[in-house]
Amino acid sequence: MIETLVGSSLAAAAGLNAWIPLLVLGLLSRFTDLVPLPATWQWLSSDLALWIIGALLVVEVVADKIPALDTVNDIVHTAIRPAAGGIVFGAGASAEVLSLDDGSSWGAIDWGPVITGVVIALVVHGIKATARPVANIATGGVAAPVLSTIEDGVSAVVSVLAILLPVLAILLVVALVVAGVMMIRRGRRRRRELRAAQAG
Repeated sequence: MIETLVGSSLAAAAGLNAWIPLLVLGLLSRFTDLVPLPATWQWLSSDLALWIIGALLVVEVVADKIPALDTVNDIVHTAIRPAAGGIVFGAGASAEVLSLDDGSSWGAIDWGPVITGVVIALVVHGIKATARPVANIATGGVAAPVLSTIEDGVSAVVSVLAILLPVLAILLVVALVVAGVMMIRRGRRRRRELRAAQAG
């Protein structure tokens, strides 16, 4: 049960920012005993992986704060964020139960958690990618850097909480999903009202 909460929270965080949960997982595995990654996933804590993930994080953090470019960034990350969600769910859940500790090849990976992580990250990414243009249009692009900063912060907090307090992390994820859905509905309602007013 705990491993499912850990994996789900990490995957949801990846739906907001692909690289933050990967970096958190890699760093915690490398420098603490909190995340004992199985052999199959130990590459996440290697020097090369951490440097690449860090560089890609900087690119995403900058691109996601520029109106219009943030939409392009979301389109590009439609494949990347779910993939990252699959990796962090598989690695995070495996670290909790150490079920793959003896595996050292891709064939040793339990693909069920990976697929679950892909789906969770894709759902969160879909809500984010749908809500962001609505907010940008409503605010003339002013919302892009603000929302992006909030999303990055939430992704970091959820990633750390997933390891330390998984129940709190999943509650935060649920609250954010509800808030995102409400924002999308509100934006659509406003557009319908504007169209009705223009037609009348």
